[in-house]
Amino acid sequence: MATTEAKLVTAEDLLRLDSRGIHGELIRGVFYEKTPPGGERGLPVVQLGDALVNFVEPRRLGTLVGFDSVIWLERPPDKIRVPYMAFTSVERLPLGEEVPAYAELVPDLVVEIASPSDSRSQIHDKARMWLSHGVRIVWVVHPDTRTVDVHRGDRDAATLGENDALDGMDVLPGFTCPVKAVFGG
Repeated sequence: MATTEAKLVTAEDLLRLDSRGIHGELIRGVFYEKTPPGGERGLPVVQLGDALVNFVEPRRLGTLVGFDSVIWLERPPDKIRVPYMAFTSVERLPLGEEVPAYAELVPDLVVEIASPSDSRSQIHDKARMWLSHGVRIVWVVHPDTRTVDVHRGDRDAATLGENDALDGMDVLPGFTCPVKAVFGG
């Protein structure tokens, strides 16, 4: 009995979908829709984004990108991920250098926003995936619990509450942001 395999989606297919307003990621050629942050998930993007911009830009430390940034991690089949925010140091990406639509340079810091449909296990696996490709720190923001998980290297994730502060560690030395501020507090 013959079986048919699902057609894998390519980076070119993903670009065409994006031009039609359908946003998503590819995991080994399989399309997963990803919606822009809004509502309670949008506030942390704005708050944390403002804190990062106010720290990074005056110091000319590197490049910050938002949800429209696409990172091409593997091919073929294509693995393309879209972080909610990302930072790449000036040492790795000179200021003003044009970034292609699908960048192959993995950022130093990635920020993800957990959605209500994401299990802790799924979001933990996504953070580990980023780390396995060379990202140095992953911050996973959980609007429902007003916490942030910090993933770094081979260490276990640390969960920060509203009385704690995010630390840029050696990726953004000197950067701190109260977790409470991420949620507008």
